[in-house]
Amino acid sequence: MDNQKIHMNGGDGPKSYAKNSEYQKQVVGYSKKVMTELIEQELDVGIINPDCSPFCVADFGCSVGGNTYLSVENIIEAVETKYKSNREKPQLQVPEFSVFFNDLVQNDFNTLFSYIHSSKPNYFIAGVPGSFYGRVFPKAFLHFAHSSMALLYLSRIPEEVLNRKSEAWNKGRIHYSCSGAAKEVEAAYANQFRKDIQAFLDARAQELVPGGLMAIITLTILDGVHPSDSSIAIGFTILGSCLQDMANMGIISEEKLDSFNLPYYYTSPMELETLIKTHGCFDIVRFEKLPTPLRQVVIDVQTAILSIRVVTEPLFQQHFGKDITEELFQRFTEKLDSHPVLNDDKYRKDASYFVFLKRKTYTSKPGS
Repeated sequence: MDNQKIHMNGGDGPKSYAKNSEYQKQVVGYSKKVMTELIEQELDVGIINPDCSPFCVADFGCSVGGNTYLSVENIIEAVETKYKSNREKPQLQVPEFSVFFNDLVQNDFNTLFSYIHSSKPNYFIAGVPGSFYGRVFPKAFLHFAHSSMALLYLSRIPEEVLNRKSEAWNKGRIHYSCSGAAKEVEAAYANQFRKDIQAFLDARAQELVPGGLMAIITLTILDGVHPSDSSIAIGFTILGSCLQDMANMGIISEEKLDSFNLPYYYTSPMELETLIKTHGCFDIVRFEKLPTPLRQVVIDVQTAILSIRVVTEPLFQQHFGKDITEELFQRFTEKLDSHPVLNDDKYRKDASYFVFLKRKTYTSKPGS
């Protein structure tokens, strides 16, 4: 599966990502304070000439809905405050802002742009379709890059997990974290993630000006926790068992099931930090665990199902066809409803992390 086919449920209906991304919204909200603090500390107001150039911000993996606007407006507000309060170069005025929303071409940009406030925002907007695992902007073009909950999507499913002759063949399972998956499956996913992070950082290192800033928010499985022990894995194991039941009944074929895997990888904080340091083009300014969204809320099964459905349904429909999705998620609802994973803290083995990076002004890395 190529990541060019990945997208969230579009539109703004009851089963859309736009209406079922409260978790992601809360994570963005939690990051605002630290984001503002770090922009005040780290932003060089002389990074652009405000007399002739805008301050350029890009949100990579913007998806659809209001969360992406919340993210960039938090950034713009902090940058404006920095310029207004700066004493080093008081002659500099607050610059104009250009904001670029990036995602794959299948993303529902029409709905995304419908979320623009009725009054004209104080920045100029453009959509930039394309994979963020490659260059999508000219060299030294951006001043601030942002990506929230997007880097857990792999650019592709590792070939080994779909190869019957490979020790990493993930027969009958839909993810490396599913119960019973071989260690070779996880290794194949991890290797693909390392390649993808390298590609992402390579591209951003070229697109950001020296001294440019980047904020990343991503969901991780905590250090030392085996992926299969996380609530994420339990959900995927249950979802996979529903597909297996449907295969046993002849609703889908075993071959179809064996050729399907979800394209998500949940790194650990230590792994991600190591990969960024090894890359060498960015200084890590902050690497911080965020509060857990919805922790104080009793999550009902329908809310949980929708939050998973809006991000996975397009993948299931592309592979198995649209006719199976209602039955699949009905079976999933019934099984998840009887499992304690939703509201028992002992399954909370994951956490969202906020990573704030600064593009080094000098590096010997080729092409950067």
